[in-house]
This record gives sequence, structure tokens and C-alpha cells, in this order.
Amino acid sequence: MGKVIYSMGVSLDGFIAGPRGEIAVVPDEELHRFHNEQTREVGVFLYGRRLYEVMSAWENYAEENPSGSEHELEFAGIWKQTPKVVFSRTLEKVEGNATLAKGDIAETVAGLKAQFEGDLGLGGADLASTFMRLGLIDEYQPVVHPVVAGGGTAFFPPLDERMSLKLVGTRTFASGAVYLRYQA
Repeated sequence: MGKVIYSMGVSLDGFIAGPRGEIAVVPDEELHRFHNEQTREVGVFLYGRRLYEVMSAWENYAEENPSGSEHELEFAGIWKQTPKVVFSRTLEKVEGNATLAKGDIAETVAGLKAQFEGDLGLGGADLASTFMRLGLIDEYQPVVHPVVAGGGTAFFPPLDERMSLKLVGTRTFASGAVYLRYQA
């Protein structure tokens, strides 16, 4: 059975998006290729509405950018074929191979773990905060970039109590970004 993995690029000061909602960090080619490797292991993506809307640009990326870089075209193909489940109270429909989650989140996740092979890739700070409160995240895999965003959307929400994690892996990239892998 797959694990729920919360993984996103994050600034050194802990933000996934800057003060104006802009993406706080952008991967270079080496890091993008690493993301491609990680993404291949995902059986299904779990997104909140905002991240789904941002990521859905990859749905037609290859068709709209046939001369895009090899690593971006590769990611687009992986992303497009991977099923997505979107948790939203406001969206009425999603496209491609995405479905809207209905009902209890914990029950939905248990069903998805049984349904899909591979890990469940969780993305989006608001959705992740709900998953954290419900104890549904098995691993945290931030990629910390040498950038200070100064504010914005935090990778971790404010918590009511301390959470201890076990470091199980790291990797440093030429850009100075560091991948951290923690088990809950």
C-alpha cells in the first residue's frame, strides 16, 4: 500500500508561494529531472483547488510547447498520465484524468490507497494542513531552495502541538537546493 507523501519546493524561510501568490522557487534542470524520477513513483496526485489549477497547465504543455526542454516535456507526459484527485468545496468539475473527491477525507484516502499502486503525492498547503491534522501524511519531502521569500504561503501550517519526524534521506543539488525526506 502506498504512502501519502507531501512534497513541494520551499524557500529557506518556509514558503511555497511568495507574498503575491507567485511560486516561491523554480527548479533548474537537475532538480526538474529529480522531480521527474519522483513523480514516476506516484500512483495518484492529491491536490487542493489552487494547486490543481496551477498544475493543470501541464495537461496540454507538450502540445502547446513542442520545442520545450526535454525534461519539461518528460514531466508533462508523466503528469498527464497520472490520475489526480482534487479536494475542493468550490470546483464543480475537473478535466483530463482528474476526479473531484467527495465525502470524508480519511475514508477517501483509505480507498485511494487500496485502489492505486504507488504513492499518493499530496500537494497544496491548505490541503496538506487538513491532512496533517488528520494524521494522514506518511512522509514529508520538502526541497529547500536557497531563496528567502519573505512571506506568503507556508509549507507547514501553524500546529497546536509539536510534531517529531525521522530523517530518512537527503540530497543536495548543484543549485544549493536540498531535498529532505522525513517519515512521520
